[in-house]
This record gives sequence, structure tokens and C-alpha cells, in this order.
Amino acid sequence: MPPTAVAPEVPTLVLEPSERAPSLARRFVAGWFREWGIADDSDARVVVSELVTNSLVHGEGPIVVRVLRDECDGRPVIETWDGGPGLPEIKPEDHASTSGRGLLMVSQLALEWGTRPLLEGGKLTWAKC
Repeated sequence: MPPTAVAPEVPTLVLEPSERAPSLARRFVAGWFREWGIADDSDARVVVSELVTNSLVHGEGPIVVRVLRDECDGRPVIETWDGGPGLPEIKPEDHASTSGRGLLMVSQLALEWGTRPLLEGGKLTWAKC
């Protein structure tokens, strides 16, 4: 009988929606970048912090953070999932506002990013670093 291919586990962190969530996500991503030998994780820490904050403010339920390597180019990809129905979008810049710039920062720091609804409800937002 031929061996069965088993997909490697994707590093996953499930967070309660609290003010600690962005900090815990930053530590999680930094740890995996270290594990993969990636010395500069500064952009990735900002990206995951903004994605988790977006899920915290606009989503529902637990926040799932996953980190994986793109199969084509080996670059790290950060995903966040939450149960909220609305898809994130970049808002027009408002210099008087004290919030609402997170996805704009993600779009400038990430090589690519996107979002999609999940069949089971909620959404996934991802960014390639």
C-alpha cells in the first residue's frame, strides 16, 4: 500500500475577543517567524495586529489566527477569521478620525492582501508578508 500524503499542520491560534488579542497575535506571529528563520518580523507584527483589531472591532466571536508559507514562493501568509458577516474594506482617508486606518496600513505593508466570506459564516482576511 503506498504511503498517504498528510498535509502539515498549519500553526493556529484561537483568541477570545479581548483587548489582549492583538498582543497575543503579535507574539504568535513573531514566534513562527523566528522558527522559520525570518529575522525581520516588524511588518508582520503590524499586519497581524491590524487584522486582529479589525476582527475585534467589527467581527463576532473568537478570532482565529493562522500563519503559513505560500507554496509558490515560500513567503509567510497571515490569516485571521472571525464570525462577523461584513467584509473589511479600506475606508477613505479621514485626517480628523482617530481610527479606521488599519487596512490602509495593511495594504501598504503587505505584498498582497484580501478577504473572502466563509461558507460556514464569517470571513477570512489574509496578508502575504
